[in-house]
Amino acid sequence: MAEWEGVLRLGVFSSLFVALALLEVWQPFRRASRRRWLANLGLLAIGSVALRVVFPLAATGVALWAQQQSWGLLNQREWPALLEIVIAVVVLDCAIYWQHRVFHRLPWLWRLHSVHHTDTALDVTTGLRFHPIELLLSMVVKSVFIVALGAPALAVLIFEVVLNACSMFNHSNIALPNKLEHSLRRVLITPTLHRIHHSQRVEETNSNFGFSVPWWDWLFGSFRAQAREGDTAVRLGLPGAQQRAGQLLALLILPFRRESNWPRNKT
Repeated sequence: MAEWEGVLRLGVFSSLFVALALLEVWQPFRRASRRRWLANLGLLAIGSVALRVVFPLAATGVALWAQQQSWGLLNQREWPALLEIVIAVVVLDCAIYWQHRVFHRLPWLWRLHSVHHTDTALDVTTGLRFHPIELLLSMVVKSVFIVALGAPALAVLIFEVVLNACSMFNHSNIALPNKLEHSLRRVLITPTLHRIHHSQRVEETNSNFGFSVPWWDWLFGSFRAQAREGDTAVRLGLPGAQQRAGQLLALLILPFRRESNWPRNKT
């Protein structure tokens, strides 16, 4: 799997990135400057290198190692292969939902996650805008769940590809037709739903935590269907951070500055 995993992930990522970027040009929801792209893609590049250095085997490698050691719930008995994949993908998606909530709840984790929320506009690159330390911590969380569950490597690969694709889609600056948007939001976090999460209103920022499906937000009471000011009037980003929102070095050091400790409510 290791031989073709990188090619598959890069192929899916590149194809979807180009497709969404073209859709943003053709049918944009808002006008958004692409000057932010240098900072957003710079964070992606640094984070990718950091992950490769610290976790050279990546998440699928962790899954293969756990399988070799017979660690994890699913490695304790024979399960139908399809059932194992479904269980693993669902559990990992739920884990990422709760990880997201915890990053909003704990001040020192919020300092890292606030880098993502400083973007003053949303587009496909915002879905890639995460502080490298947050990416490393997220990989630790995923690895713990992968080992404890004994998730199959194929399930982990599917989850990683889907998570990345959904993050780019729900951050994209695309104006979906109303009927399509309301149909999709039953099974996917749409750009309209996720824009609410990037609102400057604290109560809206602390809602719609899901990256892929809205079901966890429904189940755990964090779903918000509409922004208070309406979708077209949602103010994005964090108050006071706009002047550094597109500066790569400023974003890297932001978690270590006093002003990164933004007001927020408990979730």
